[in-house]
Amino acid sequence: MKKTVPLKKELKLKNNIAEIVSIALDHELKLDDRIIKGNITISGSYKINDTSINTEDFKFDIPVNIEMSDRYNLDNLIIDIDDFYYEIVNNNLLSISIEIGLDKIEEILPPFKYEEEKVEAVAKEEKKEETKKLDDMSRIDTEDVKNLFDNFDDSSETYATYRVCIVKENDTIESIILKYNITKEVLEQYNDISDIKIGDKLIIPSLYETN
Repeated sequence: MKKTVPLKKELKLKNNIAEIVSIALDHELKLDDRIIKGNITISGSYKINDTSINTEDFKFDIPVNIEMSDRYNLDNLIIDIDDFYYEIVNNNLLSISIEIGLDKIEEILPPFKYEEEKVEAVAKEEKKEETKKLDDMSRIDTEDVKNLFDNFDDSSETYATYRVCIVKENDTIESIILKYNITKEVLEQYNDISDIKIGDKLIIPSLYETN
């Protein structure tokens, strides 16, 4: 991966600038403890006026200090100057624009993948546990059913068959009565319906007379 860092600097010369005769750029940029530091040297010559045959020399050292993020592997970093250009702003001011090229940068991927898989596994386990709870709620325990009928007197000549209704979400006494075609009074004979909750087991009798 390659990145470009722009750098702009205005350089004030001793005299008025009529024409830039020559200009050159050199750099001594190095990586030191994740900081790119050093100088960029701009040098050249210029004419004071158009008719002059004499030239004036100039040289400027521009300090550079670029701190690199920990997210990059810089073992193979190559530092170079991709481009530079200049512009005469006024009589003795030279504007320099430089593009510092940083090549062979490797981005270090954050170690999130394992954590995401771990979170997903926990979520699946929680979902599995929740499903198990729902299954347990809907399963009729034979011992529980036996206990429900312990206090019934079956010596009467009127016999009955029984079903067990497990109260589900949105169930009401009215909806249960309608579903099983019984009266509230009959339901109350076998169950405490004063405060039913999800998961409660209700005995639903289906009465018939012996011959």
